[in-house]
Amino acid sequence: MTIPQALTIAGSDSGGGAGIQADIKTMQMRGVFATSVITAITAQNTCGVNHIEMTSTASVRAQIAAIAADFTIRAHKIGMLGTANMIACVAASLRDCNFGALVLDPVMISKGGAPLLQSDAIAALKHELLPRATLITPNLPEAGELLGRPVVTRDEMPQAAADLLALGCRAVLLKGGHLADGHSDDLLLTADGTTWLTAARHPTQNTHGTGCTLSAAITAGLAKGLPLDAAVREAKDYINAAITAADRLHVGHGHGPLHHFYRWW
Repeated sequence: MTIPQALTIAGSDSGGGAGIQADIKTMQMRGVFATSVITAITAQNTCGVNHIEMTSTASVRAQIAAIAADFTIRAHKIGMLGTANMIACVAASLRDCNFGALVLDPVMISKGGAPLLQSDAIAALKHELLPRATLITPNLPEAGELLGRPVVTRDEMPQAAADLLALGCRAVLLKGGHLADGHSDDLLLTADGTTWLTAARHPTQNTHGTGCTLSAAITAGLAKGLPLDAAVREAKDYINAAITAADRLHVGHGHGPLHHFYRWW
C-alpha cells in the first residue's frame, strides 16, 4: 500500500520550529508522507522574526502544479500566506487540484508578535479561502481579527465559533491557548454540534510552532482517512505530549520548539 500523502502550503522557518519545517516533522511523525509549497522565507529563531521575503507567485504556482502532477494528496493545509496577492495565487492554483480535505490555519502573528499577514489581506483570506476549508483553526486573537471584535474568554468562544462557521467553512476549531484561566481548552464546531477538548496548560516557554503543528497533525489524520473529530482529538493529544516533552530539548533562548519526536528520542 502507498503511504498516505499530504501537502503543506506555508512559510519557511529558519529556526526549524514552525512553518514548513514543523509541518513536515509533524506529518512524517504521524505516519504521512509530507510534500510542501513554500510561500515565504523567514529569517527567524526562537527569539523572533528578523526578515520576511515572499516567494514569487510564479514559483508558488509551479510548486503546486508539480505536486498535483505526481502525488496523490489526500489532505492539505494552508498556513502563512502573507499578502492578498499570495492568497489569490494559492486560491487560483488550487481550483483544479484534487487535494482532499483542506485545513486552513489563518496565520497572522508570530509567537514573538511579528505580523505574518498584511492587514489588507484578511478580507481576501475570508473571501478566497475560508469558504473552501474543511476546517479552520484560529486562535483567539486570530478569531478576533476575522470577526472584527475581541474574543477573549471561554464564554465568548461558542458564539465566536458559530460566527466563524457562518463565514462559509465546514467546521471550526477555535483554540483556547490564550485563555487566562490556566487551561488550553479548544472548541470544535461542526454541523453535528459542539465538542470541547479540554487540557491543562503546561507551564513552559517552549511553544513555538504550536498552531502549525496542530493543524499539520489534523491534516495528517485526515490524509489517513480519519473522521474529522477523531483527527482533531488525536492531534490534540499529540500536541499536548509534544509541548510537555519540549522542556527536554533546550533549544534556543526564547520561545523554543515543541518536541515533535518525543516518542523516539
